[in-house]
Amino acid sequence: MNRPRRVATLSVHTSPLDQPGAGDAGGMNVYICEVAKRLAARGVDVEIFTRATSSDLPPRVQLSDGVTVRHITAGPYEGLDKNELSAQLCAFTSGVLRVEAMHEPGYFDLVHSHYWLSGQVGWLAKERWGVPLVHSMHTMARVKNAALAAGETPEPNARAIGEAQVVAEADRLLASTVDEADALVRLYDADPAKVVTVPPGVDLGVFAPGSRAVARGRLGLENDAVVLLFVGRIQPLKAPDVLLRAAALMVAKNPDLRDRLRVVVVGGPSGSGLAEPEQQQKLAGALGIADLTRFERPVHQARLADYYRAADLTVVPSYTESFGLVAVESQACGTPVVAASVGGLRTAVADGVSGILVAGHDPSDYAAAIADLIRDPERYSRLARSAVRHASEFGWEVTADRVLDVYAEAMASSSLAATLA
Repeated sequence: MNRPRRVATLSVHTSPLDQPGAGDAGGMNVYICEVAKRLAARGVDVEIFTRATSSDLPPRVQLSDGVTVRHITAGPYEGLDKNELSAQLCAFTSGVLRVEAMHEPGYFDLVHSHYWLSGQVGWLAKERWGVPLVHSMHTMARVKNAALAAGETPEPNARAIGEAQVVAEADRLLASTVDEADALVRLYDADPAKVVTVPPGVDLGVFAPGSRAVARGRLGLENDAVVLLFVGRIQPLKAPDVLLRAAALMVAKNPDLRDRLRVVVVGGPSGSGLAEPEQQQKLAGALGIADLTRFERPVHQARLADYYRAADLTVVPSYTESFGLVAVESQACGTPVVAASVGGLRTAVADGVSGILVAGHDPSDYAAAIADLIRDPERYSRLARSAVRHASEFGWEVTADRVLDVYAEAMASSSLAATLA
């Protein structure tokens, strides 16, 4: 099958250059960067278009050989919430089309849009350039609204309508898991023939087993501590409060644990969590575990791998996850996961094999699951070994190869449709 020479990747609302773990930067940012770099290594040039959020940003940044990030001016640089960006899509689209117009016709062979805002731009680019559109949702309004955390604002109906439009126009829809593929068909009436499941990956060179003692030494954690880790954006959807409440219940039930228990939260405020950026610190104080809890800013991948290696368990109590990259990163480092049995986490974690899935978000259930593993070192060791094996199935190389196959299918399908028209 034909493969594209050059792909336009669209990421309107968050730059792949941003540090994941705060604001709007998360697993999607990692996905875009890692796939782009590996596509380039396979001979496909990738140009990533994102909105400029500072006047200091250069128009172009070379991310790596064959991967260029273009900053498009669309609206004020700062102060725009993600939900306000739909008003800037016309300006963003104009910037994208202007870049293509500077080159010979047929400069881009395919458009890959990420998140619904980018999908709206990709829809127009597809029509203008006569190329196929591949779209990745990452999250969906109708899925999020069906599993809202307390204090979380529902996604607006305008987003759900915009997502449905993109679903109808895309030549291929990339889903991270079977659950996501099912939601696209069930909730958005997607054509099943156009939905392809391609799990994201993990950099297995960075996230790999290592010495717990060395990692703890670098991070200032005691060797005999019981370390529970949360990694991610601090917002109700990700439910860091569930871990804090579970930790408080564990200490209340077993006071001797207080001297050893350490809860580490790595991430920054995001979404509705920006309204009360210190909310989790205040909660830790109210629960009486402030002295056991460390809050750390988002860190680069090599440092993050140390946090995973240092932890006894990583806890991922999210209300919804399209995949759950944190869970796989942790397992790749040999650290089992206790996670919510929702969405993509049911794929990212092999329940009872590489970690434990918990139904619902009752902190007492998480406290029980964590305590059971801590008390059973033989079972814990089995999970830790299996976690590495399970995570090894999610390398970025495999993801990039499968994405490239989807591109080829979309191009072949688009060419056939043009021939028959």
